[in-house]
Amino acid sequence: MVDQRNIMSDATSRERTKQTEEELNNWLPITANREAKWWYSAFHNVTAMVGAGVLGLPYAMSQLGWVPGIIGITLSWLITLYTLWQLVELHEDVPGKRFDRYPELGEHAFGPKLGYWIVMPQQLAVQVATNIVYMVTGGKSLKKTWDLMIPHLANVRKTYFILIFAAVQLCLSQIPNFNSLKAISLLAAVMSFSYSAIACITCIIFGVKNHHVSTPSYAVRGKTTAGIVFDVFNAIGTIAFSFAGHSVVLEIQATIPSTPEKPSTKPMWKGVVVAYLIVALCYFPVAIAGFWAYGNAVEDDVLISLEHPPWLISLANFMVFLHVVGSWQVFAMPVFDMLEAYLVKNLNFTPGTPLRIIGRSGYVVITAFIGICIPFFGGLLGFFGGLIFAPISYFIPCIMWQILRKPKRWSFHWFACWISNVLGVLIMVLSPIGGTREIVLSFKSYKFFS
Repeated sequence: MVDQRNIMSDATSRERTKQTEEELNNWLPITANREAKWWYSAFHNVTAMVGAGVLGLPYAMSQLGWVPGIIGITLSWLITLYTLWQLVELHEDVPGKRFDRYPELGEHAFGPKLGYWIVMPQQLAVQVATNIVYMVTGGKSLKKTWDLMIPHLANVRKTYFILIFAAVQLCLSQIPNFNSLKAISLLAAVMSFSYSAIACITCIIFGVKNHHVSTPSYAVRGKTTAGIVFDVFNAIGTIAFSFAGHSVVLEIQATIPSTPEKPSTKPMWKGVVVAYLIVALCYFPVAIAGFWAYGNAVEDDVLISLEHPPWLISLANFMVFLHVVGSWQVFAMPVFDMLEAYLVKNLNFTPGTPLRIIGRSGYVVITAFIGICIPFFGGLLGFFGGLIFAPISYFIPCIMWQILRKPKRWSFHWFACWISNVLGVLIMVLSPIGGTREIVLSFKSYKFFS
């Protein structure tokens, strides 16, 4: 009789736990709304992918040279498209179960304890690092807009513009769930394509006009062997940063409805293909046109190199500002999800608006403060691109695929996984060295809160 009561008590406890989990999932920002369409996936992925990284690609080309630069961007495009496909396929690897978050898939692949601690810290680092870089990018682009439109007041500190960007994020961070971002994400995706087009066309016009006077140098930037090597390391990280959308792919797919008859895999992949075509239309023209126009004198943010016509460059920089406003939110939403889940589950906070305001606002303030302290765009791309973006985008999906799907030796997937693994590890090890050097060099001429 006692055993029967214990069994009934355990069953009731499990039922309550399950009900609590469902209630929490219905409140958390990733799983609160599952009504997204395939085209939501397209512009969410464009917003996540085509960001600050595209503006750094001409600079990466100047560090690598023509042929290695184009090969590097092409390989990254192909490899990350393949690994993204793997994540989309693994989202519903178990019939009837969805892995809505990257750490959940990690637990499925590597085990409940080890998997979480393999994936969660890296995903969190990717998203926090992106938000820090986008704080810098948003403030820097807004300052460039200001300087071009009101040149007699061009001495306003960059710090103030980063604070303006942070104030916007404080307001937008109260948007309840991922799917509620669709309008902002669509605007951001349109802006990313638009400023990429402006950057490309303006670079071509500048190049046509100025090549009659003098031809820029297309030799690599480095003047010494050590400088060239460090630049190559940094360029690899910059390219890796440009393909950083993998950290939010499963979370984007979680917003798409799924049934056994119509799984989320097909609409998600349809959106990904459209997004990657747009990525190619942005990345290759900007990288090639920017390097062709300015050679190895191009800035680490190609829009900073452009000056004429002022109104158009100002518009392009304001488009960058609008884009990173939306992109910041896309990368922050999984952080909010993780933060709020921890506060509710581990610290027994009550789900609700006060929790969102305090938790999310605190995160915005922290990323803004770090961005103000280390606003080194080029160095940050190289450092973060290799150290934490390479695992998430290049080889962790392949390792999980090898564990879960067990591709046959010498098959296409076997070769593809090992190539991605080797290149991803090399990027992770080498590029932070170049990024660190860029940051150290920037520190020599930088004053805090300038």
